[in-house]
Amino acid sequence: MTKNYKKEREELVKAGLKLVEQGLVSRTWGNISIKVNDNEMLVTPSGIMYEDLTPDDMVLVNFKTNEYDKAGQKPSSEFKLHSGIYNDRKKFNAIIHTHQMNASTCAAARREVPAVLDDLAQIIGPSVRCADYALPSTNKIVKATVKAMKGRNAALMANHGAVCAGRDLDEAFVVCQVLEKGCKAFIEAEFLGGARHINKFEAWAMHQFYIKKYSKLAKKK
Repeated sequence: MTKNYKKEREELVKAGLKLVEQGLVSRTWGNISIKVNDNEMLVTPSGIMYEDLTPDDMVLVNFKTNEYDKAGQKPSSEFKLHSGIYNDRKKFNAIIHTHQMNASTCAAARREVPAVLDDLAQIIGPSVRCADYALPSTNKIVKATVKAMKGRNAALMANHGAVCAGRDLDEAFVVCQVLEKGCKAFIEAEFLGGARHINKFEAWAMHQFYIKKYSKLAKKK
């Protein structure tokens, strides 16, 4: 008998409401997933507003094969994006795809966002790359986004939005928040004469310290 993953389903319902409350998505846009074992993830369904989601609406998908029970809800149309990231980045256990405003603005400009803030460097990486444009829900957009996320916890998606990931849902949400803050700072600094970024090596070193030491120490407190 397949495990129901009741706790994880409830976490996704709460996460969906949190996305709306924080203005990271609206209506049915965006999607969230949690990896529940080495082969499967739970992902938000297609076409249901976050305020109306129930635990039973979450779709169990094999991210190795992209198979799911066709008798139930359909997974979000971008579920293959989540599969591609999980297959490429084994340490990620949660992914959030958003249409948040400042990140979407940078994505519309197809700009790579440098490490203009310490916390962006620490939590996301030395920069936030912008994946090449591709039609939504295609293999091309999966490949482009996975490539843009190499060594990063987030990526912009040209003319589309952003994707953020973490070792759990809490970390993925922090990535979303820091991304929005960093993109806002970058946009406004450009108007003040040009954004000045942190040295790429120092930004890389801060990210490695966060991943390997700081975040783990914080969880122990």
